[in-house]
Amino acid sequence: MKKITVVCLALCSFLFGGDLFSVKAQILEKFTLPTPWTEEALKAEIPLPEYPRPQMVRSEWLNLNGIWDYMGGKDLLDPVTATTPPVFPAKVEKIRVPYPPESELSGIARGGDTCLWYKRSFSVPQAWKGRNVLLNFGAVDRISSVFVNGKKVGTHTGGYDAFSLNITDYLKSGENVLVVGAYDPNDGRAASGKNGSRGDYIFTSGIWQTVWLEPVEKQYISQIKLVPDLKNNRLEVIAYTEDKELKVTAIADNGTSEVARTEGNSNMSFYLPIREPRLWSPDDPFLYGLKLQLKDRKGEIIDEVSSYFGMRSVSMGKVDGVLRPLLNGEFVFHIGLLDQGYWPDGAFTAPTDKALLYDIELAKRAGFNVIRKHIKVEPQRWYYHCDRLGLMVWQDMPNLWEPDGEDSVAVRKQFRDELKVMIDQHVSSPSIVMWVPFNENWGAFEATDITAWVKKYDPNRWVNGMSGYNYAPGYRKAYGDPRNGDFVDMHHYGKIEPKAIPRPDDKRAASLGEFGGKGLFVRGHMWPVRNDAYEMMLNREVLTDTYVLMLTELEQMINYFGLSTAIYTQTTDVEHEINGLVTYDRKVEKMDLEKVKYINQEVIRCTRKK
Repeated sequence: MKKITVVCLALCSFLFGGDLFSVKAQILEKFTLPTPWTEEALKAEIPLPEYPRPQMVRSEWLNLNGIWDYMGGKDLLDPVTATTPPVFPAKVEKIRVPYPPESELSGIARGGDTCLWYKRSFSVPQAWKGRNVLLNFGAVDRISSVFVNGKKVGTHTGGYDAFSLNITDYLKSGENVLVVGAYDPNDGRAASGKNGSRGDYIFTSGIWQTVWLEPVEKQYISQIKLVPDLKNNRLEVIAYTEDKELKVTAIADNGTSEVARTEGNSNMSFYLPIREPRLWSPDDPFLYGLKLQLKDRKGEIIDEVSSYFGMRSVSMGKVDGVLRPLLNGEFVFHIGLLDQGYWPDGAFTAPTDKALLYDIELAKRAGFNVIRKHIKVEPQRWYYHCDRLGLMVWQDMPNLWEPDGEDSVAVRKQFRDELKVMIDQHVSSPSIVMWVPFNENWGAFEATDITAWVKKYDPNRWVNGMSGYNYAPGYRKAYGDPRNGDFVDMHHYGKIEPKAIPRPDDKRAASLGEFGGKGLFVRGHMWPVRNDAYEMMLNREVLTDTYVLMLTELEQMINYFGLSTAIYTQTTDVEHEINGLVTYDRKVEKMDLEKVKYINQEVIRCTRKK
């Protein structure tokens, strides 16, 4: 209770301009374009208080989000080479974690710091005495160093993946001091996507997902892998631990009663039988509950995590002689939204979990069955919402921009390593049905080889090696069509007509990875830059009718030219791009969503076999 009081006092000074420090964007009226959740985020004692890892939940944890000390600048101590943390001045800037310092919600609203340093104190709950303590980060962009009580605990490279450090040996009784350094040069030589040197939008860095502590025993489950196997009516389970000789009990339930129980060894596949499985799909996104219990050699439970899984399959098959993607053995047309996950108040970080959920619910409400998460990896709660609401997810790998320099061997290896980590950390999510290694030749290299590797590494999902291979930036030679994977994928923003639509072949289905991009000006709800789109519409009615016409034309492409997927650009406006279903601040729906839902559902229905 004492700790919460301290945080609250700091927050009150932050909001109302106390003498402790000065910050930008202290009140709602100072925000450039506030969302419906900005004020809630400003007032929260602990921003984003929800448990951040829904597919591996422990009952005890401590959220470290909130007000931290902050220093940022190009000339500060380099976090990459630092062996000890810097000294913070008595009067120091404050930052609201986990919003990146470039965002207004952070309270800093400044870019280009490059070397970022964060500091806060914490106390370990007495109930955790005698146990190990893990310090968890949802994501830190991009190279981070972590210090506890002045000593270096560890480092991490990668701006989109979660990592954990065992800080037990560095702790002391009472108050502990945590310092996190982050280095992000924004040089395009790392997986960054739009959040990079050639990206279209605000560049962000540093801590941008939840930071938290949790207690564990000496041996604990560090990661899990859940793979549905419909052919054999079972779930493959792997629980990873440091000790390879521990037993794991898996218990599945259907929400009301236990349906299966089995035991296996840690770090090895074992199988949970699921008789007459209820299949996961956008129409029925049923999730089974799962409990995993780690036992020592005496049979005592030493760790327990709660999880969930969905039973579904993805495959390729011919339907009336045309190669199609099959979900649970059935072809259902993929009609989706390109979703970039940017926010006018939080930049790369949604202001609240309700905000994070809004974009997904919007897609569902408008009758889409797919979200293409565009060259960004979201917090794990985003995938949880897709899992439970029933949206298939195409997951893009954030691209490099500069893979060809003198350090290309190291840069390309790091990209491959981070691609593997992305798959490993999200492999258990039933909503993710496709990996997309590259987009439009952006930083693409060795795409044929990487596509083949992804397909081999995760044979239980589709792989779209290059979405929009027909588009390419002008700054380097295009890689072009990788000619493997599950889709021949082209982008097209003009009229829907046969000459613009890819054709399936004997090995790949036809995918329209991006289309649409129709814009609409909405006064009072636009980012203060020159606003644009691929084509501007006169008003809401014209925009809606244009979308309905495009979907009607797409139906012809499905039935007579073999098209299997189409992704509309995009969920929301993003800064200068005003081609979203809703405005950037999520306050105005730019189309009649009932009409959008109707035509989407009609087109989906036309693909189903009677």
